[in-house]
Amino acid sequence: MHDVVNNALTGAPPEPEVRLDFARRRRIGMDEAIYCASKSPAQLAAILDAAEARGVGLLLTRLEPSMVAGLPDARRQRLDYDPVSRTGVFGPAGVPQGAPRVAIVTAGSSDVPVAREVARTLRYHGHDSRLFADVGVAGLWRLMACIEAIAAHKVVIVAAGLDGALPSVVAGQVPGAVIAVPTSVGYGVAAGGQAALNAVLASCAPGLTVVNIDNGYGAACAALRVLRALDAVASPASAPARSGLADLPPPTSGDIP
Repeated sequence: MHDVVNNALTGAPPEPEVRLDFARRRRIGMDEAIYCASKSPAQLAAILDAAEARGVGLLLTRLEPSMVAGLPDARRQRLDYDPVSRTGVFGPAGVPQGAPRVAIVTAGSSDVPVAREVARTLRYHGHDSRLFADVGVAGLWRLMACIEAIAAHKVVIVAAGLDGALPSVVAGQVPGAVIAVPTSVGYGVAAGGQAALNAVLASCAPGLTVVNIDNGYGAACAALRVLRALDAVASPASAPARSGLADLPPPTSGDIP
């Protein structure tokens, strides 16, 4: 607020509220996602305007229906919105090719919104996935009936709330990378996902990767890093080179590398 007041007194233009990272794909191979919670409709509309001006797509997360309703009609009509995962895709996105290399496993159907955020993030970046829902440890036969199909994937993302046991069980059964997403599902001492988070952090399954509570987007990004590393090993010549910071264009108010 001090800067805004000072700029008003000196006549200097106000600092922008939004600084989009359009160079992120060149650096790390994936786009910046727009976390929409707490943003105003005006801020979100300005972000979409900037993306359209550059002809690029955007993935939006934690996008509530009320915020979608507050967008200008022209922007809302171009938005591929999924209310279950609260994600939106604006403009061009990746086109999946080949068989899915990522399995998404949920303990219960209540974990599906997180799973959908994973799937939508992967698809935006050009990767399909396969969902195995409602295979929690209370009925272990459900998991074991499809464990071979799950194990065929290079990366397995497991979403579970309550006691958070499923990721450890899966990680003890499959050879690929396993990423746990503790979810906020559960009663009482489940504590909004804290019990599941502590369980997967304390897991005895070796190499289990853990992201934050309900962070399907983060789990998908971890999977994308694994897939990029696998692709680079399989075909070094075709792997995209990483641009160093010195190679990036100078920052502007709308393009901060």
